[in-house]
Amino acid sequence: MRLEYFKIAPDAVKALAKASEYLESASIEPDLRYLVELRVSQINGCAYCVDLHTHQIRQTEKVTQQQIDCVTVWEEASEIYTDRQKAALKWAEAVTRIEATKVPDATYDEVIKIFNQKELVDLTFIISTMNAWNRLAVSFRRGPTRRF
Repeated sequence: MRLEYFKIAPDAVKALAKASEYLESASIEPDLRYLVELRVSQINGCAYCVDLHTHQIRQTEKVTQQQIDCVTVWEEASEIYTDRQKAALKWAEAVTRIEATKVPDATYDEVIKIFNQKELVDLTFIISTMNAWNRLAVSFRRGPTRRF
């Protein structure tokens, strides 16, 4: 690790954690949240967060091992995902890759048919918060936690 940002700026980390706390009671179900957080973390190349969210998602009973294994290629394996999962993953990719996608109207039009307005705002907060955590962990090279 380059530096321990959570020790150097604990108040900033606590503030971001407070934002993440809201997500625990948001309108998006935990299993879908973890799936989205996993995909965002994969896109951003965050080893710490991929490890964390893979571990979290395995604790749920609503996401299969096959869905976890194939999430990097979810579009090609779309038949194993629900419409809600596919819409969330599509939105997560567009928002995470915002510099390239500008989050197209066509994507928004698709996703708003599946998620109500509150859910879509909550989903976007999940994605945005995950991107913030990823940027910290990747920038300072925080690796996965060893589990024995």
